[in-house]
Amino acid sequence: MPAPKKTVRRSLLVTSAVLSSLALTAPASYAAPKPSPSTSPSATPPANMSTVGGERLGQPGTQVNLASGVPVLPKDLTARSWVVADAESGDVLAAHNAHWRLPPASTMKMLFADTVLPKFPKTMEHKVVPSDLADIGSGSSMVGIKEGETYSVHDLWLGVFLRSGNDAVHVLSKMNGGIDHTVKEMNEHAEELQALDTYAVSPDGYDAPRQVSSAYDLTLIARSGLQKKDFREYCSTVTAKFPGETKKNKKGKSVRKSFEIQNTNRLLSGDSDISVYQGIAGVKNGNTTNAGATFTGVAERNGKVLLVTVMNPEKSEHNEVYKETAKLFDWGFQAAGEVQPVGELVPPKSATQAGAQPGANDSGEAGGAGSAEKSAKPAVGASAAGGSTGIGVALGITGGVLVLLAAGAFLINRRWPLPDLVRRRSRP
Repeated sequence: MPAPKKTVRRSLLVTSAVLSSLALTAPASYAAPKPSPSTSPSATPPANMSTVGGERLGQPGTQVNLASGVPVLPKDLTARSWVVADAESGDVLAAHNAHWRLPPASTMKMLFADTVLPKFPKTMEHKVVPSDLADIGSGSSMVGIKEGETYSVHDLWLGVFLRSGNDAVHVLSKMNGGIDHTVKEMNEHAEELQALDTYAVSPDGYDAPRQVSSAYDLTLIARSGLQKKDFREYCSTVTAKFPGETKKNKKGKSVRKSFEIQNTNRLLSGDSDISVYQGIAGVKNGNTTNAGATFTGVAERNGKVLLVTVMNPEKSEHNEVYKETAKLFDWGFQAAGEVQPVGELVPPKSATQAGAQPGANDSGEAGGAGSAEKSAKPAVGASAAGGSTGIGVALGITGGVLVLLAAGAFLINRRWPLPDLVRRRSRP
């Protein structure tokens, strides 16, 4: 049975929320076993899938509670799997094959970032050596990192989020103790988040046997990542300058120029056949041969913050994954407050343990005060403030809730502001 929830709306000026005491009963749920070496994603959803987050989420097909006042779902959705969820309460408003294990492509980079981002301060610099760029998959997306050049951690994360650069992922992984160590930590973090459909083989999402996730898990992972300030800023950046290669100019002087990179999330940057989505603020897209197109996005409108994940649309139109995501966002914003949820985004395992006392580091900044593990722990049950006052003013999402758990008290009192990007840019 999902835990009861109580949210408190506050303005941007409020820095703390009224604490609510709630009883929590841990739901009995079934998690699918980790894939064996010979396992590959099925052509149709399994009859028995994980029930993490609710029994209905383990059922194949579309799950939604249609009733009077609830808009009908878009009829032309072709994705193998999708989820629409309230990012604040964790309510899953509707889903389609939510726990179907599928190749994730570069949406796996959300788990990589949520795991590794807190490890290094953004000002830290690293000189790239040949071994940093070894074993990158053929045809990988690259940001253009060069051997012998020095990059800041900030540069590398921009390369990960904007250009989905596998070269940047590999450099950061080597800094983190190597590919194998990083993948091990990613799988451990997925288990901590209760993203139990997920099994990482590569840190960048490159097609690999057994590498799977689900629309439910990707939504859960995105929600965790968005607790972190740096994660929010990187995934919402539209364009940035990236350091180029050092070359000698005509006078023989060594010069290192930069070049512009643009976010490949088309709901954020737009394209010839798709407009910037009003209120979009991230998160991550992917596309590989095995996975097809995958995408998880977060958007805010009229004080509501939604997460939508779409995996592998069958329709082959250009930018179809973004078009179907936009339709689901539109539905979600219309249905929010009207539709009864079909499940929930569960809290991490750490929420069943005493901790997160007032005064702990909750900025979510990489390399901030406090341990990296603390900054990596996600908050749950955040609530959104009212609408934005204009470009450059962040949406304030201030949450405070005291949940009584069997293993102890878990105090959450964090601000979770989304960058105010394009919510004033209307769609045609």
